Amino acid sequence: MKQEFKNIRKLLPYSKPFLFVDTLISMSESNAEGSYTFLKDEYFYAGHFIDNPVTPGVILTECMAQIGLVCFGMFLLSNESSAVKNNMPPNYKMALTNHAIDFYLPVFPGERVRVVSEKEYFRFNKLKCKVKMLNEKNELVCKGVMSGMISK
Repeated sequence: MKQEFKNIRKLLPYSKPFLFVDTLISMSESNAEGSYTFLKDEYFYAGHFIDNPVTPGVILTECMAQIGLVCFGMFLLSNESSAVKNNMPPNYKMALTNHAIDFYLPVFPGERVRVVSEKEYFRFNKLKCKVKMLNEKNELVCKGVMSGMISK
């Protein structure tokens, strides 16, 4: 992972057990890619589902948002200003404003997923992206559109 991507990950307003970003693979002005492995002992598997743990859709959505919206937005913002390079103050927040996600395959404990985000637009600190999640077999797990606002 490039050093600038490590800096972005360090600035995320999340920590375990609610951090769903392991690696930021690539970022550019038009797209972002990252991955996360759902560990077998994640807290949410205890009750979802009994004797057949499956990653909840809301957690898959959160993983997509953390990589494909928040990290991507911080990267884009860092290219517009020096906020990230100079340790973006903690009062900068990315708020999810809208999402529509379709789910196709389950994600089980121990699976690694890859999130790919394609920018539709980024202006006035609003980011809208087409985001998809793929499993290790490169099969489509879920996809949709997400948008959020970066504010001070």
